[in-house]
Amino acid sequence: MKKLIVLLVTIMLLTACSETTNGYKFNGESEHWEAEYSYNEKVKWIGEDTDSYEFKLQYKDSLEEMSSLQKIEYCFETHIKKVCESEEYTEPPSTLIFTGSSKGGAKVYEDEVIKVKVKWDDFEESFELHNNSK
Repeated sequence: MKKLIVLLVTIMLLTACSETTNGYKFNGESEHWEAEYSYNEKVKWIGEDTDSYEFKLQYKDSLEEMSSLQKIEYCFETHIKKVCESEEYTEPPSTLIFTGSSKGGAKVYEDEVIKVKVKWDDFEESFELHNNSK
């Protein structure tokens, strides 16, 4: 009887401490930009769930074309969260890739559409990211 109780308690503890991970990758592009939003959700049976994301925005043309860039602003928006970043330059940028990440955020659903808006100097483009891993 003791062995049965120990076995049941062990199974309950192992199940309670386990976690599952779900992840989605959203992609999209406009005439001058392409972006990727990677979302990971860890669901723990005991304790807090931890969500994280990585956002990558890349200019599709050459670095030379961005040599006069003075300011860039970009935003991405999920169903519940909007994140905006901006950078100003006194010298030409050294990269065409702009990134951001966070741990502990809002849940993103598999069929969600993420809206992206990019403003650079006097230009502006908007586009959507879709989950292509379905």
